[in-house]
Amino acid sequence: MIAIKTALIAWIALAPLGAQSLKLPASLDRLAAKASEVVDVTMDANLLQLAGRFLSDKDADDAKVKKLVDGLKGIYVRSFEFEKAGEYLDSDVEPIRAQLQAPAWSRIVGVRSVKSGENSEVYIKTENKKIGGLAILVTEPKQLTIVSIEGTIDPDQLSELGGHFGIPKVESDSQHKNSKGGKDE
Repeated sequence: MIAIKTALIAWIALAPLGAQSLKLPASLDRLAAKASEVVDVTMDANLLQLAGRFLSDKDADDAKVKKLVDGLKGIYVRSFEFEKAGEYLDSDVEPIRAQLQAPAWSRIVGVRSVKSGENSEVYIKTENKKIGGLAILVTEPKQLTIVSIEGTIDPDQLSELGGHFGIPKVESDSQHKNSKGGKDE
């Protein structure tokens, strides 16, 4: 999860997000059959608008998320946890990476841990000198996670999605310091 936190913090420093068209391959269904745990979040614009109606305007956190959801076209999360390493192959991930190529896409974060075997990548898609998509790919020996967010979003608000719609909650360094009384441990 440290890699996801790193990826989201890096993303928060960027310009607003626009439309994106990362297509998740049908071969992921085969992985779902092998996995011991599967997270599958597919929320298009209509579902996001419906979900936004259940968020309260009176609660400050809900209001922030509701405002953010208004500009989204989709949130897609696929996460597979396996009992043992080797249940999925690099060839299962390659159709996704093949879409995340220059000139349209740029990898902005790459975190690789030889010790744990975790690799995390964050890509942005640019269109007409604007950011037009976000993709996060995290591979671990026994877990594969793909996150795709489509639509207009202010990067400063991206952390507000954490804990909603299957996206992990990420606490920024300033939030962590505030919850500790402004002191580092």
